[in-house]
Amino acid sequence: MKSIVAFLVLTLSLFAQAQDKDQKPVTLRSILLEQLRTTHNNKDWFVDANTAVSGITAEQASWKDSAGNHSVGQLANHLVFWNQRALAEFKGETPAKFSGNNDETFNAFDAKKWAATVQQLDQVMTDWEKAVEAADEKKLESAASTIAHVGTHNAYHIGQIVIIRKEQGSWDPEKGVK
Repeated sequence: MKSIVAFLVLTLSLFAQAQDKDQKPVTLRSILLEQLRTTHNNKDWFVDANTAVSGITAEQASWKDSAGNHSVGQLANHLVFWNQRALAEFKGETPAKFSGNNDETFNAFDAKKWAATVQQLDQVMTDWEKAVEAADEKKLESAASTIAHVGTHNAYHIGQIVIIRKEQGSWDPEKGVK
């Protein structure tokens, strides 16, 4: 853990040196929030979650390719599950019971609840941002690796969502990926 914090501090100091003097200094909190926000609703280097699931119908969210890969809905459901679980742990709450079978986090998707899944994804990502904003420095330092992994995990599956939408023909390339 100390090596991760040391790496983040070194990275932060390099970023801080590169910033204009008029900008706020880079902090661990600002880096973690940037990671969370760019996978939530801030367009940056890649498509965010809100954009990735925007405008898709329940039928499109249920579509699977011929190879049997996960659907958009399954991926969104998986993200909701893991973001909620990690957030509960971060806040010191008891997460929902889990059998340990990761397949269940995908397969619990219900097309009838697609709109609710989209709303839950947006809400849990908003809740993550609020929790990081409110956390003290000690809490952020101890959870930095987990929060960074949450952002990376989100980005990975959001990329899959975009690829699936491109494959099914429901992706608008004007949203960020040609």
